[in-house]
Amino acid sequence: MNASRPVSLLIALIPIFFLVLFLTLNVILYGESTLDGSNQIILLLAGVLASLLAVRNRISWSSISDSILGNIGKAMPAMLILLLIGSLAGTWLLGGVVPAMIFYGLKIIHPKVFLLTAVVVCALVSLATGSSWSTVATVGVALLGIGRALGLHEGLVAGAIISGAYFGDKMSPLSDTTNLAPAVAGTDLFTHIRYMMITTTPSMIITLIAFAVIGLFYDYGDTKANIDGVLMAIQDKFFISPILLLVPVLLIVVIVRKVSPLPSLMIGSLAGGLFAVIFHYLISYLQVTLYLRYVFLKLRNRCRQ
Repeated sequence: MNASRPVSLLIALIPIFFLVLFLTLNVILYGESTLDGSNQIILLLAGVLASLLAVRNRISWSSISDSILGNIGKAMPAMLILLLIGSLAGTWLLGGVVPAMIFYGLKIIHPKVFLLTAVVVCALVSLATGSSWSTVATVGVALLGIGRALGLHEGLVAGAIISGAYFGDKMSPLSDTTNLAPAVAGTDLFTHIRYMMITTTPSMIITLIAFAVIGLFYDYGDTKANIDGVLMAIQDKFFISPILLLVPVLLIVVIVRKVSPLPSLMIGSLAGGLFAVIFHYLISYLQVTLYLRYVFLKLRNRCRQ
């Protein structure tokens, strides 16, 4: 077979122009429905176009195939991290870990520092889990409800949640995108994080100052009744105890010791699942058993009388 020809800059840019053009048209035509599948079709077509251009330049299919498999192999850790993030969020919610964090946060946090605290809490949770999406979907949703109970505008609370979640996601060694970027670029993870701090740290400081000022001068009104209602709702639905906070503490300790992302997330998920079994199902089972035993003894005493 003839040797491959060098690819010109114009040929190399054709798949990129194709991708940008059709993704733009896709957003214009479908709006919010672009994530339903049309984006994925465009990505596949761009890959096909790039492959055809490579074949045109006499690049063998075996070389193209090896490159595809190599890039998939580099992205696989990020895919597995994304799967484990879903497991982590589910077990923490089911086990009452996230509700416990909210419960004690409401007891400690003063309304005037709520926005500042929301940024910090979301940054810490996202840093510990490696996912801004799971942070927004778990702690973020709860904080949004708490913010409304405090009388804050939803836009302000959402801005604080997203700001903290994105910062933690970028700085977390467990994040899928943070792992994917250095893997593709050919550098190590912690070097990548260190250089990202040059731009993310100043922006985070500005964000903290802005939300601190807004929180101090915001008119909250009387929010004690709303806070008490939220606390009662959490206690009615979940078993709340400080021991539940051991799960996020364990995950943070594991991260500080620089354990790899996949084992760290697995440990966090297993710990959350174990606490869910112990403090949700077993305690509920014991409560039901004791109640039935109480009813049985009452009925037996009445029958004897």
